[in-house]
Amino acid sequence: MSGLPDAPATARNREPILAVIREELAGCRQVLEIGSGTGQHAVFFAENLPDTVWQTSDRQENHADIAAWLMAAGRPNLRPPLALDVLSDADPAGSFDGVFSANTAHIMSIDAVVAMFALVGRLLPAGQPFCLYGPFRIDGEFTSDSNADFDASLRRRDPAMGIRDLEYLDELAAAAG
Repeated sequence: MSGLPDAPATARNREPILAVIREELAGCRQVLEIGSGTGQHAVFFAENLPDTVWQTSDRQENHADIAAWLMAAGRPNLRPPLALDVLSDADPAGSFDGVFSANTAHIMSIDAVVAMFALVGRLLPAGQPFCLYGPFRIDGEFTSDSNADFDASLRRRDPAMGIRDLEYLDELAAAAG
């Protein structure tokens, strides 16, 4: 789909993510994607999970890119993006039995990350999956030198950004149910 906005990392990570979410979101029929970005993940996952309705969402400034990808794909199980800023927008309308988000937790401020987990806790029925993809620290340690470099570059760009500790995210998930 040439001429569309491109996030190169999507092509590198979509297959491994699909392998996980195919299992983790099995049985989910209405999945909300938080932070759909360009919409590339949504299109790829909707093509490969045809029985799942994929609801895109993001801040308004990303809607044109998402809409372009969705229009080009023409998939009946893709929904136009909802306006969603986890810090300021109301909970999205709809009933969801799964939530997915990729490459958001390290870009969002920590307040936004906390708000995202709280939102997911309000939206999902107990026991339903929230799949979060991205780089994480484990026990306070980076999993690679490249992640340490990436974290430093993020924090230079904006001190509120940064690779999060997996254990802290697990605590947020537990608190949100």
